[in-house]
Amino acid sequence: MSTLAHTMMTAARSADSGLATPGELDRYPYAEAPGVDRVGSPVWDGAEPDLGRVGRRTAGSRGRGLHGQLVQQLGQMIVSGDLGADRPLVPEEIGQRFEVSRTVVRESLRVLEAKGLVSARPNVGTRVRPVSDWNLLDPDIIEWRAYGPQRDDQRRELSELRWTIEPLAARLAAGHGREDVQQRLADMVEIMGHALGQGDALTFARADSEFHSLLIQVAGNRMLEHLSGIVSAALQVSGGPVTGCERPNETSLAHHGRIVDALAAGDGAAAETAMRQLLTVHPEVERVVPAPREH
Repeated sequence: MSTLAHTMMTAARSADSGLATPGELDRYPYAEAPGVDRVGSPVWDGAEPDLGRVGRRTAGSRGRGLHGQLVQQLGQMIVSGDLGADRPLVPEEIGQRFEVSRTVVRESLRVLEAKGLVSARPNVGTRVRPVSDWNLLDPDIIEWRAYGPQRDDQRRELSELRWTIEPLAARLAAGHGREDVQQRLADMVEIMGHALGQGDALTFARADSEFHSLLIQVAGNRMLEHLSGIVSAALQVSGGPVTGCERPNETSLAHHGRIVDALAAGDGAAAETAMRQLLTVHPEVERVVPAPREH
């Protein structure tokens, strides 16, 4: 086993035992939001009563203490529908409910405003914005939606997005011929192979995520490069309609290997074909990505 493979597998096992590692996206369940029209001031009864007990942090809020935890808590409540569109958010009430300072509340609301979840206007205050205003490509919002009542829509949309951008990225990446990148991609396939043999799904998933992110980053298209984080988030929130990346098996591993071989040969068409095959390994995907129409 290569040193890289050993290091990555060891890190994955440490994370599995409860030690936080970079890039980890923790999972958390949502209760289904009642289908009622909420009006008036926020009802905080369903929120975590003690922020100190909120141990799950997403990538965007990790390592920021109470501020990051409050961002996550309010973000979850907004995305799940517990705080519906146009709902007023009173900083004083939030501070009292979660026992945090006005500074923490103010900074948390600014983060949520940057994500498009809330808006703050003079003489109007801070209110929850409709879904159409959210930054749906934000990694935190991707995760919150994927584990909330909108999870089916989120996973379908992510699958469709991956189907759109990743085959193109594979084709473009084949024209760059960077040996260091090709070696790194080959290393990820090696790690996935070792992980598969040992039944280590966590290491497999992490190597898979790096494989796809790196492939997009070397496609030579800066706009595509900005989407690499979205693909990583999509891989982290699997569990709905699945692709070959989300169920480790020999077929998935073989398709990854074919992509690497096509890149090494500079064969963009073969790389694109292998990626499409990878994204449609499982029959469930047929519900997500329709077959091409005959013209």
